[in-house]
Amino acid sequence: MEKIKIYRNVAKLKSINMFYFDTRTEGPTFLCLHGRWGRAETWFDFIQHYGKQYRIIAPDQRGHGLSSKPISKYTTEEMAKDIIELLDFLKIDSIILVGHSMGGAVAGYLAAVYPEYVKAVAILDKSASGPTEPNKIMIDISQLSDPLTNNWPLPFATLNEAMNFIRQATDSNLEYQYFMNSLVETIEGYQMMFSSQAMAANMVHYENWFHLLPSIECLVLLIRAKGNQAITDEDFISMQSLIPNCIAHEMLHSDHNVHLSNKEEFYEWFDVFLKRI
Repeated sequence: MEKIKIYRNVAKLKSINMFYFDTRTEGPTFLCLHGRWGRAETWFDFIQHYGKQYRIIAPDQRGHGLSSKPISKYTTEEMAKDIIELLDFLKIDSIILVGHSMGGAVAGYLAAVYPEYVKAVAILDKSASGPTEPNKIMIDISQLSDPLTNNWPLPFATLNEAMNFIRQATDSNLEYQYFMNSLVETIEGYQMMFSSQAMAANMVHYENWFHLLPSIECLVLLIRAKGNQAITDEDFISMQSLIPNCIAHEMLHSDHNVHLSNKEEFYEWFDVFLKRI
């Protein structure tokens, strides 16, 4: 099968420069949002699968990859505004949104607050659960550091050292590849491309968004991994009850990367979603 060409570019937005993939193909536009610690790279297979029928755009969100990493709160609202600026920059006024994990929260916010842009949305393995009130403790956000990778021996001296460490620090081959996508060689050694401050700030300022779900008027595809690590049974049921027009599915595999764990099963359900739009 002929591979879909991916064009790489940087959009100069108001507050950041945003790197993005773009197939520049004909058809309706997908906009795909990766999870925390991720990159546009996670959508490569998705792009190859749907790139002939759809235009697919996948950015590195702020704080990640090749996009800007300013000191900020990295709230869902802030990250959603970046996406609206990207769409305006590209002169796109209608999209099918796909968001995984953290990207699922951003996608849900966009569908609820900016419905004029969103034709349909897929939320992949992300619960709407979270703190019900903003963190009121005074925090110097510039001093925040990612609790997951804070103790990693960065920078890694060699590629082999990086590969061995990340393989031991991750729970599956998909998670390993997910982090390897953000590994880059620098003058100092091998570093991660995401901002430690950004990861921590996003966690600190994350809020419950169940109240937004009834406002999502478009069709929603809600997929979770088998089990309840990312979305509890209670949250999964509640989200379905609050979303007016929802297709829900639990994958047979437990890996958080639901779009990659069992591609045949995922694309079968995604096709059901597309036929309903």
